[in-house]
Amino acid sequence: QVQLVESGGGLVHPGGSLRLSCVASGRTFSTDGMGWFRQAPGKEREFVGFISWSGGSTRYADSVKGRFTISRDNAKNTMYLQMNSLKPEDTAVYYCAAGPRTSIYRERYDYWGQGTQVTVSS
Repeated sequence: QVQLVESGGGLVHPGGSLRLSCVASGRTFSTDGMGWFRQAPGKEREFVGFISWSGGSTRYADSVKGRFTISRDNAKNTMYLQMNSLKPEDTAVYYCAAGPRTSIYRERYDYWGQGTQVTVSS
């Protein structure tokens, strides 16, 4: 089993920044893919980006490319999501996920955190 705990959400004005963290514990050696997803009210959970623990390769959804950056600290088993130039449409619950490899599809991830709320509003 792998446990994931997100933190760092909150309320921010449009144009502002937030950094989310996701700490992994347990059998983390079984997961190389780490992803961020988000779910706005009334919408399906959507892909934001991913990173691999081993090689550090990343990929982002078009909607966040150039504004969001994913990084990881292997020594701390922690993944980060740096969000800049935030827009009201970025408002959602943000989830981190872990799976055997990276994927843009939520079905490919086996473990999920509890989510952290990000609200972008003036």
